[in-house]
Amino acid sequence: MEYKHITQEEAKHLMDTEPNVIVLDVRNPEEYSNGHIKGAVNLPNPSITNREIPELPDKDQKILVYCLSGQRSRIAAKKLAILGYTNIHEFGGIADWKYETEL
Repeated sequence: MEYKHITQEEAKHLMDTEPNVIVLDVRNPEEYSNGHIKGAVNLPNPSITNREIPELPDKDQKILVYCLSGQRSRIAAKKLAILGYTNIHEFGGIADWKYETEL
């Protein structure tokens, strides 16, 4: 039950080259509405519990996880791994994101 930490450059490359990758923003809805990575799915960290996650039906799909600073994304990535997700890549926080975002 593990996840992989990757750099933001690696995450951006995966977003640009893999059409089926899910970008998962685990911040709260207010933070998300103030700006997020284009196409990101908002699933706040506290909502990741021991239940099935309808927004993430395929446990083998590549998921890129981020938050504001990297703390919540690491916690969320670990919880997803415990739930059986097998292809989790955590890349820290949007505070350091050098690429485009959207509202």
